[in-house]
Amino acid sequence: MRRLLTVLAAGVPLAAAVYLPTASAEPENGSASASFACSAPSVKAPAGTKVESVTAVRQAGGTIIGTGALGGSVSGVPAYCEVTVTLTHPGDDDHAEVRTWLPVSGWNGRFQAIGGAAYLAGDNGVGLGTAVKNGYAAVSTDAGVGDALDTDWALNSNGQVNTALLKNFASRSQHEAAVVGKEVVDGVYGKGPAYSYFNGCSTGGRQGYMEAQRYPDDYDGILANAPAVNWDEFEVATLWPQVVMNNEKTYPSKCEFDAFTDAAVKACDSLDGVKDGLVNDLSRCDFDPRTLIGTKVVCDGKELTVTAADAAVVRKIWDGPRTASGKKLWSGVPVGADLSALAGLTEPDADGNVAGAPFPVPAAWVKLWVAKDPSLDISKITYSRFTQLFKQSQAEYDKVIGTDDPDLSGFRRSGGKLLTWHGLADQYIPTQGTVQYRERVEREMGGAKRVDDFYRLFLAPGTVHCGLNKGDGTTDDLGALTAWVEHGKAPTTVPATLTNASQQSVTRDLCSYPQVSRYKGHGDPAVASSFRCVSPSWH
Repeated sequence: MRRLLTVLAAGVPLAAAVYLPTASAEPENGSASASFACSAPSVKAPAGTKVESVTAVRQAGGTIIGTGALGGSVSGVPAYCEVTVTLTHPGDDDHAEVRTWLPVSGWNGRFQAIGGAAYLAGDNGVGLGTAVKNGYAAVSTDAGVGDALDTDWALNSNGQVNTALLKNFASRSQHEAAVVGKEVVDGVYGKGPAYSYFNGCSTGGRQGYMEAQRYPDDYDGILANAPAVNWDEFEVATLWPQVVMNNEKTYPSKCEFDAFTDAAVKACDSLDGVKDGLVNDLSRCDFDPRTLIGTKVVCDGKELTVTAADAAVVRKIWDGPRTASGKKLWSGVPVGADLSALAGLTEPDADGNVAGAPFPVPAAWVKLWVAKDPSLDISKITYSRFTQLFKQSQAEYDKVIGTDDPDLSGFRRSGGKLLTWHGLADQYIPTQGTVQYRERVEREMGGAKRVDDFYRLFLAPGTVHCGLNKGDGTTDDLGALTAWVEHGKAPTTVPATLTNASQQSVTRDLCSYPQVSRYKGHGDPAVASSFRCVSPSWH
């Protein structure tokens, strides 16, 4: 039971549902009509689909309890009309529910789509409730698949990949939700939204990028944080910590992993000009874990000595997966992130022995979609087998769910704005993958300055996966996006509250990539005004 609770708790940071969109909710397109009636509107099926049913239920609001493994809650939700449209793709035997929640009063004229988390394609109720609380009409789809850690839909009865449901999860259901949701808004309120936004983190972040790449006219603004782009690559790559431990037959405890992380943060902390418990520029952090060999660490009351084998494991995990010949396949876990998230262990047996306990999201991807073998023993994957699985995932799924097409010209032409932040201590999705994507877009579309006109990336020091949306920090990212879309105020920085290595709250202005934050040389290190954004080359 303890292991199950640990897994579920580990899934919570993946929630794209724990949003804090504090953007002004003043009506832009007029509030809902006084003659508002919560009744099922007529809905035209999006291309390639058939509408199976449309229902409308007036809900009292109040406190919304999030369903499934992610849980969560939001209180103070006003009364809303819940319209559920069930779609199917003829011949695919799928049934995708598109839920649209519309405030009975106080609609701000805006539309917000809520993305998913892990293998959950949409929202569990908390994100929709938060959006309604802030005056938005909101939509989300389950894409016809299950909960965050539910992968029963991956393979059909013949043991083959269910390509229809994978296509739903990867791309088409989000677009169909945009089409249906706006139609429902128009049908219920008698007019469409003045502005449309997409809001997601992790899987939701990837969905936002997919919208920008394939359906550039769906949204005026896309907030896509800690995005799970490069899915076919990073989902295999994040199994690497388990492969390393199993092949090296060395299993450092969380306490030992934390000792390496703490030492690295301490060594690289002052690179921004001040010791403040945050590493602002990971590219300059070259801490060597071998410096800890022989160090004593107290774990659960026992004194342990860091070994060369421990340091070798950490070095390989930070470095990231490589082929047997040394060719780099993908980025590793960022220095400063919790290594135990992906390098999890079982509880000790009667003899005190432990084994690797893979994070369920990449484990499921490799077992079901790549190997197509639910009985695959992760602990038996060799380095050469890992390389084969990595390359197989690329070959089979890049065009399906890679979500890494750098050509955003359609989104730029549509006038859309894309805003992303990604935590530099993200323990589940390597931050460098997002950075590399942004750099590819720059090469494709004429350089950083031209890309900044419609797409900006902000890196958050010391921030875990989706951390600015779940209590480890905060930022009004949606407010920054709406100001950009509706008033042309492009964000040069995004103000945020972060948590440093000492678990203290500090304020920072997140810098627009590639700039990094540097201490001015005077002032309180806990206050944003003591820092400025500079080019990395100025260090």
